[in-house]
Amino acid sequence: MCTAVHFNKYFGRNLDLEITYGEKVLITPENFPLTFRQMPRLDTHQAIIGMGIVVDNYPLYFDGVNKAGLAAAGLNFPNNACYMPPCHGADNLAPFELIPYILAKCETVKEAKKLLTRINIIDTPFSKEFPNTPLHWMIADKDSSIVVEPLRHALKIYENPVGVLTNNPTFDYHLTNLSNYMNVTSAEPQNRFSDKINLTPYSRGMGGLGIPGDLSSTSRFVRAAFTLLNSKEESLSQFFHILTSVEQQKGCARVGDKYEYTLYSSCCDMEKATYYYTTYKNRRITAVNIDTADLNSTKLTVFPLNESEDIFEQK
Repeated sequence: MCTAVHFNKYFGRNLDLEITYGEKVLITPENFPLTFRQMPRLDTHQAIIGMGIVVDNYPLYFDGVNKAGLAAAGLNFPNNACYMPPCHGADNLAPFELIPYILAKCETVKEAKKLLTRINIIDTPFSKEFPNTPLHWMIADKDSSIVVEPLRHALKIYENPVGVLTNNPTFDYHLTNLSNYMNVTSAEPQNRFSDKINLTPYSRGMGGLGIPGDLSSTSRFVRAAFTLLNSKEESLSQFFHILTSVEQQKGCARVGDKYEYTLYSSCCDMEKATYYYTTYKNRRITAVNIDTADLNSTKLTVFPLNESEDIFEQK
């Protein structure tokens, strides 16, 4: 499971899984030929930086941002994602092609929404070794964000007023579910229990009583939305604190004989096209700027993750 967040000029996510794919930071330069199963090849396009893996010299992005400042992430959406057969006259894209296609061609959410009206997400896997994952997507620029969900009868595009996406159920349910927490507040709570008894808070933070603390997708959505919408600081550090509020610790969510945990947390600075990340074993923030690579190249640039614990020893 995963949580994605859009907070002003920052966009990123927690990737929560029980296994790792050997993910790395990837930079796709402007002249790297991006091929698609049913769409024309793009020989020149927006440069992209993000997290993913390279298979057969193809960048499989989990999340990322382009040079213009448009960002996207794919999140698990089991039992709801419905991929279609190819449709004549549509822009037929496999699920693994959506992030590179949108980030290669668009500079803003407005442009992405226009492109999405023509897109049909088809049930074409990358290979036998990499079958399709059921996904929905969050796409953002520094001013707005949307959620894209491939449902049984249509490709739904939602405006995202809270800047959060998790997993099941569908996005419209998550928005409606927030109404169950209308009385939650960051302020000191008032006694609404009864005017016949004098009740006063015995601790700070009691206005937040009722915010769910479990690791389910619905609870993470509420907790991330509350943390984000009540944030009083706009900074890289604050962004990672928002993600930390919904991170998963190894041992708390069992999946068979393994445990799901937050493999990495990422943050894209959409103004600088800089990709920041932390990993489960290394809490120190690592930064990679897209201009680190030769953006006129025709070859991918790959940065292995800093996985070793990195502690600054002050003297």
